[in-house]
Amino acid sequence: METKRTVGLWQGLAIVVGMIIGSGIFLKPGIVLSDAGSPLYALGAWVLGGIVTLASALSVAEIAANLPRAGGLYTYLEELYGEKCGFLLGWVQSVISYPASVAAQAIAFSVYASWFLPMGKAEQTLLAIGVLALLLVLNILSTRMGGIIQVLATVGKLIPIAVILALGFTRASMPGAAGLQTGLLGSAGTAVLGTLWAYDGWIGVTNMAGEMQNPKKNLPRVICIGILFVIAVYAAFNLVIFRLLPQEVIAASQTPGADAAVALLGPNGAAFLTAGIMVSVFGALNGYLMTAARVPQAMASQGKLPFSKLLASLHPKFETPTAALVMQALLAVVYLLTGTFNTLTDLLVFVLWIFFTLGVLGVFRLRKRGLSSKDSYRVPLYPVVPLIGAAGGIFILVSTVLESPLRSLIGIGLTLVGLPVYAFLERRKRGSHD
Repeated sequence: METKRTVGLWQGLAIVVGMIIGSGIFLKPGIVLSDAGSPLYALGAWVLGGIVTLASALSVAEIAANLPRAGGLYTYLEELYGEKCGFLLGWVQSVISYPASVAAQAIAFSVYASWFLPMGKAEQTLLAIGVLALLLVLNILSTRMGGIIQVLATVGKLIPIAVILALGFTRASMPGAAGLQTGLLGSAGTAVLGTLWAYDGWIGVTNMAGEMQNPKKNLPRVICIGILFVIAVYAAFNLVIFRLLPQEVIAASQTPGADAAVALLGPNGAAFLTAGIMVSVFGALNGYLMTAARVPQAMASQGKLPFSKLLASLHPKFETPTAALVMQALLAVVYLLTGTFNTLTDLLVFVLWIFFTLGVLGVFRLRKRGLSSKDSYRVPLYPVVPLIGAAGGIFILVSTVLESPLRSLIGIGLTLVGLPVYAFLERRKRGSHD
């Protein structure tokens, strides 16, 4: 049974924007400013990070337009680099990366909720599991339902940002505000690296290609339009913060977005922004859960996971990948209860960017093998755009190795655990054919 194509253009855009804009835009400006050394250089870092992300997205979009299959990057790497390469990414995403990210988003939601309703760690964990269970049920009932939730949550998260932008640009600059003065250039590389983490999440929409209406046209559109929109939002939000707060305050603050809201709206500003962050995280959680299930479902449909028959199945009535959704949710609960989600996501950042960079470079292999149709979307300014995206990926990898060599090695180790699993499944498959 094939999945229904129920994800339209607006739902696809909501997935892209909803998965990228999480809590990073509210929390990262101070860190990026501190690393960049001045507001002007910090703004440049946000724009440059966006350009690298856009170049990567434009490149992967050509692959997605020509290979519009459920499973996203996993299936592209399998086609372009071989089964083992694709399997290792699918393994990492299915068993560790996606469920750990789902757990991280769920606990982030409950932590922000404790601002309104004080809770201990146990209560926060229970709330996180409850929110996860609610979204699991809704996504099982209908992919369209998950898409509607994503659209509503994305609109909801943009409301506080829009209010802050409107008030921030119409109000006169405050005394002592940072403005856009230049200064000594700080660690430009580290600043750009910080913004790239805030742009993370765009690749998730490719997992939904098998359920997207007219994917050859809509998939490139939602990726490109969505990321351009996010770049504009990030740049404008930082400009407002620079208009409202002194540089030293922004650089020293862990919550510059909340500080800007308080400057604009008074003491109630923090409550308003916290509510906005909760909606933002809720949307990111829904987006991660929705897209995460499509990777193990796609792998299982090819017999490349244990319990493949079950994980590949669709609900007989709702036609959603119920077993794969439940698998992701259960793993997320395990990571929630053990408190390992942040550790796991940190360990795998390096590994995931290896695969992301291979995905960007994959457009060269796609064209070399004649798999890129001239009638479908093709990356503009080829080969310059893919090279910019690949350079950004290599920059992340080199920076991560230099900063955290042990963490990078552990991440690679966790990934290579998938090789004996792959070998076991291949032996079992050959045995069944004998």
